[in-house]
Amino acid sequence: MTTLSEPQVQQRSASEDSRLRVVLMLEIQDGAQQRFLDVYEQLRHQVASVPGHVSDQLCQSIEDPRQWLITSEWDDQHSFLTWVDSPAHREMVKPMHGCVSDRFRSMRYSILRETSAAHGATGSRPPVEVPAGTPRPAGRPGMPQAVPGPDGVVRHALTFTVKPGSERKVAEILSGYASPKAEVDENTRLLRTSLFMHGNRVVRAVEVVGDLGAALRHVAMQPEVRAVEEAINPHLEEHRELGNPEAARAFFARAALPAVHQAVPATPPRGNLRRHALLYPVRPGHGAAVAELLAAQDRAALADPTGPVAASTVFQREDGVVRLVDLRVPAEDHPAAALGVAGEREAAELARLLDLRPEVDLRTVAGMGRALAHCDMHPLTDRSSQVS
Repeated sequence: MTTLSEPQVQQRSASEDSRLRVVLMLEIQDGAQQRFLDVYEQLRHQVASVPGHVSDQLCQSIEDPRQWLITSEWDDQHSFLTWVDSPAHREMVKPMHGCVSDRFRSMRYSILRETSAAHGATGSRPPVEVPAGTPRPAGRPGMPQAVPGPDGVVRHALTFTVKPGSERKVAEILSGYASPKAEVDENTRLLRTSLFMHGNRVVRAVEVVGDLGAALRHVAMQPEVRAVEEAINPHLEEHRELGNPEAARAFFARAALPAVHQAVPATPPRGNLRRHALLYPVRPGHGAAVAELLAAQDRAALADPTGPVAASTVFQREDGVVRLVDLRVPAEDHPAAALGVAGEREAAELARLLDLRPEVDLRTVAGMGRALAHCDMHPLTDRSSQVS
């Protein structure tokens, strides 16, 4: 991950297709360490959804606690430079500027050789032991990286808006497509796709076992899916060209809504579950706090195997927060569980972070009902893919 803008390299080197290592050396201002950690915690989830990003690490000096190091790995130079030169990057890193002194240094290196248990020794040192079960990135440019939940399922979401007035037509198009085949390759399978609308905003959530990037490429190539995407293109507020690799990368970067918290059991919950997606009206600058609060309450709710909440995933990017929740009861029968409100104290804290109407009091059943009616997204499709 990189967090501070600087003059960019204009020429691409001969090793432009090699993976890239970015090293950012920082000095944190006195008294700003916790604020820096809070900002980094939010930024790292946002950066993880950028096409071409593989991984990053945050390190603190053992000799001088003011000195910090952020290293990140990228699929190639172009992925990194496209992002770091973008307006989205400049907006993303603004909160970091108040924590970091002017003394920082950014360095970029092409990765030419690597030593690991998977690749064997490529230098003079012995192979590095990699712990069993460590997730490995897909390593394909332009595709998001994601970490599986406790059940081994990778979850990711995309969101975009359509032109006002076209909502009904878009809903009809998105409700009518055939599910793509589940099997992608010997290691990857598409499990489920859920689509929702709220006003003119569309959210598509996918669940995958294996390589998320491979699954997304597989879906994009299916004729039935391509026909649907072409049909809704004229209705989009922001133009996209999925047939153009560069334009597609830019679209997936804008649309990515990563799963930042997953409260799911290790084995799939049983019974007749009802899936809801809730779009929360977050006050500016409080997206990460809302996501963490909802996730903490869902983790506590999951401790009761017979309780109303069977599983939930919180997707968040900046102030966009969507919570996908599987309920054992109708949402209107248990609005607190549907909204992610555990008690009066949690309700008051959530209300402080949300931009709610004055008549919406999350401490009352009636107020929670009004909030649920406002946040609950309209379901379009919720399908498990068929195995070929």
